[in-house]
Amino acid sequence: MVGTATDILGVIGLKDRIREKSAPVLRALASRGIKTVMLTGDNERAAAAVASELALDECYAGLLPEDKVRHVAELTRAYTHVVMAGDGVNDAPAMARAQVGIATAAAGSDVAVETADVALMEDDLSKLTYLIDLSKKTMAVVRENVIASVLIKGSFALLALPGIITLWLAVGIGDMGLSLAVILNSLRIGRRQ
Repeated sequence: MVGTATDILGVIGLKDRIREKSAPVLRALASRGIKTVMLTGDNERAAAAVASELALDECYAGLLPEDKVRHVAELTRAYTHVVMAGDGVNDAPAMARAQVGIATAAAGSDVAVETADVALMEDDLSKLTYLIDLSKKTMAVVRENVIASVLIKGSFALLALPGIITLWLAVGIGDMGLSLAVILNSLRIGRRQ
C-alpha cells in the first residue's frame, strides 16, 4: 500500500508471470494421466490464482522447505511415483525426498541442480513431457531386449542339449548376433517419432 500517515493513496499488486509453456505442458501431463500438485512458499491467494489458471489438481501454499518435504512424503505414500520439479534452494530437500527430482538448471540454484536427479539445461518446461516420453520409450526397449535375450538364449540352451545347436551357432547367433540385435534395438531410443 502507498499512502500518507493518514490516507491510503493506492495499492500496488505484484504477481509472478506464468511461463507461456506452463499451461500446454500441464495439459499434456494431464492427458498422460499425471496428477499435478503445486507446493509453494507463496501466499494462499497468489498460489490459488496460479493453480486455478493452470488447472492444477492440488495446491499447497505458504510452505517452508520442511513442509514441502512432508507433502512429498505424503504423496509418495499415496502414489506409485512422485516427481518433484523445482529451481530453488527451498525445493532441494523435497526434490531429494521424491523418487525423481528435476531442476530447471538455467534458472535454478546450484543446490537444486546438485540435489536433482535430472537437470533441464534450458528453462523449457516442455522438456518435462519429452523426458517422461523418453523414459517410457527407454523402459519399453529395455523390456524388449530382456525378453528377447531370455527367450533366444533359453531356446538355444534347450536346443543344445539334443545337439541341434552347435557351439558355433550358439556363439555366432545366440551371443554375438543377439548382442548386435540388442544394440540396434537400443538405438531406437534416441530417435524422435
